[in-house]
Amino acid sequence: MSEYQYYEFLAVDRPLTGEQINALRQISTRAQITPVSFINHYNYGSFKGDPDKLMQHYFDVHVYVANWMTATFMLRLPIDALSQETVDAFKIRYMLDFESTKTHWVITWYLEESENYARFGEESGQGWMPRLAPIREELLRGDIRSLYIGWLAAVTHGTIDDDQMEPLPVNGLGDLTPSQQALAEFLEVDPDLLAGAGIGSKKFQAATVSQEKMDGWIDDLSEKQMKDVIRQILEGEGLQAVRSLQGEFMAWQRELQKDADLPPQRPVAALWENAKKAEKIRLKKAEQKQKQQEVKRQKERENFLKNLSKNLPEMWDSLQHTVQRGSGLAYDDVCRSIVDISDAHARFGDRSRFKKELEQFMAGHMRRKALIQRLVKAGVWKET
Repeated sequence: MSEYQYYEFLAVDRPLTGEQINALRQISTRAQITPVSFINHYNYGSFKGDPDKLMQHYFDVHVYVANWMTATFMLRLPIDALSQETVDAFKIRYMLDFESTKTHWVITWYLEESENYARFGEESGQGWMPRLAPIREELLRGDIRSLYIGWLAAVTHGTIDDDQMEPLPVNGLGDLTPSQQALAEFLEVDPDLLAGAGIGSKKFQAATVSQEKMDGWIDDLSEKQMKDVIRQILEGEGLQAVRSLQGEFMAWQRELQKDADLPPQRPVAALWENAKKAEKIRLKKAEQKQKQQEVKRQKERENFLKNLSKNLPEMWDSLQHTVQRGSGLAYDDVCRSIVDISDAHARFGDRSRFKKELEQFMAGHMRRKALIQRLVKAGVWKET
C-alpha cells in the first residue's frame, strides 16, 4: 500500500491576502489554494510546510489524515475564548494539546496508532472539514464538550487511570451536536464509553443574557473599543471586528456561567461502569430493531407470496422463457422463483399441486444438470 497524507486548512475569521497566498504557493505548487482554504494530498514525498506555524499565522481550522493510522484536528481560537484553568484541566500530552501565542490558543486533537485498519485503508481525509469545523464556533460560545471528547479519547486508548477524575464537570454529554459526534468518530472514542458519559448528564443550555444585561455590557465599552470596531469596519475588516467584539462578549458571558448548575466530577472507573450499562442498552435496542425488521420482512414476504399465488400460471410460463437462456444466472433466477412458488403453495395453496406443476415444468429440462443441482440444494427437488 502506498503512502498517503491529506492536509486541509480553513481560514474563518479573515480571508488570506494576496501576499499570503503567494507565500503558501511557495510551500506547495500543486495545492488547491483559495482565499479561505488550502488543500493538498501526497502519495509520495511530504508537506514542506509546518502545520503549527500555518495555524499560528494563516488559518483557523486544520484536518490531517495519514494512512499510517494517524489523524489530527486543530483549531485556532482567540486567547480569551478559553481560561487557563480550562486549558490546564483538559490538556493531555500527545492527545489534546494547547499552544498559546500572544493572541490565540491553538488546540490539537490527536489520534495516533489507530487499529482501525479498515477505516484507514479507505480514509481519504475529505469530508471531515465541514463536519468538524463547527466545533470552533461552539467553543467560542463556551461549549467545551469537544474538549471533554478529546479527554475521553485518552480514556478510550488507556492513557487515563481508573482512579483519575473527570477534568471538569460538563453538561450535555447525552445530547451532543453533530460536529461533536463527528469528533468522537474522528478520534475513535469508544461509543459505549461516550454514551455512558452521557448517562445522567443534564441537557446543555447555551448561555443566555437578558437585554438589560447586554445593554449594560455595551454601555461599559470604552470609547477606544468602539472606535477600533468602527475603524475596522470602514477599512474593510468588518468580519474581524465582529469576531473580536463577539469574543469579548462571549468571554463576559462565560464569567456569568461560572456558577451554573454543573454535575459532580466522576472517576474514570465510574465512566467505565456506565459504559457497561450503555452497552446493554445498545444491544437491547439492536435486538429490538432486529426483531422489528424481521417482523417487517415476514409481512412483506407474506404479501409477496399472496400476490404470487394469484398468478402462478403466468409465473410458470415466464420461467419457461428464462430457463431457455441456459446460463448460470438464468438457473439461479429460476431456482429462486420456484422456491417462491413452493412457499406460496405452502401458505396459500396446495403442496400436492405444486409437486405436479414442478414435475410438469421439469419434464422438458431433465438434462439441465446445473439447474437440477440448484433445485436439490434448495430442497424443492429430489434426484432419482
